[in-house]
Amino acid sequence: MNSSTHRKELGQFLKARRAELSPRTVGLPETDRHRRVTGLRRDEVAVLASISTTCYTRLEQGRITPSAAVLSELVRVLHLSDEQRDQLFELAGKDAGGPRRRAPQKAHPRLQAVLNELSVAPGMILGRHLDILAWNPMAAALFSTDFAKIPKPQRNYVRRLFTDPAMRTLYADWEESARNTVAVLRQQAAACPDDRRLTALVGDLSVSDDQFRAWWGGRHVAPRAGGTKAFDHPVAGELTLGWDALTCVADPGQQLIVWAAEPDSHAYEGLRFLSSWAMTQQEGLASDTAA
Repeated sequence: MNSSTHRKELGQFLKARRAELSPRTVGLPETDRHRRVTGLRRDEVAVLASISTTCYTRLEQGRITPSAAVLSELVRVLHLSDEQRDQLFELAGKDAGGPRRRAPQKAHPRLQAVLNELSVAPGMILGRHLDILAWNPMAAALFSTDFAKIPKPQRNYVRRLFTDPAMRTLYADWEESARNTVAVLRQQAAACPDDRRLTALVGDLSVSDDQFRAWWGGRHVAPRAGGTKAFDHPVAGELTLGWDALTCVADPGQQLIVWAAEPDSHAYEGLRFLSSWAMTQQEGLASDTAA
């Protein structure tokens, strides 16, 4: 494949990715005015990438080859995954080079929309390193945690499992759950050996927890499918919930985890009670704030 063909494919790649993004996704205001294009406009991408609209237009037309610096800006602006980043640099004939600098993840709008629709089922969006990107009120109630009050660098599922004493009593099978979670984290580490944040997380937990350190050095493999989890909740009592994970197609590094129960089951009634209790707690907090 010659350089001209590469440039044309690069342009088609940029155009396709631009069409997948909305102004809100990249932090631009949305207006009621009808947009003539699907996704972002060329001039919007150009502004966000700090290049001229003419330059970006020529890129999509396959007329010029961008520099590595411009490619890095486009990776950021277009919210490219690691795989898409590699493809972008390959089409441009550039070396991606060095460890990847990953931008902080945000919950993908499509996963967030599904999460927002969950009323009785607890749900949580987990990202890289099992960071907690988003949650619904039922997840906060299930885990008895106001996640918003936890600093973002500490808002991590595996960190909570090993550092929050309440998690050890909440899970009826804490050791199995924690060991499976360590195995998932180890898989991520194998795929991204140069990830400094992941290395720091593993280092912190290895120093602070003997079980984490022992399991990290083991060969346990986590089950790939969903299953059931038993909880001993301080308010709702014993709950046996089925769980499953929905992977985001646009960003495979994100999953929506949902815990649910069969209608009319004991666990379902427990979740309904927990939902009512959480709503009462929120109303009481609002009243105290107003007073």
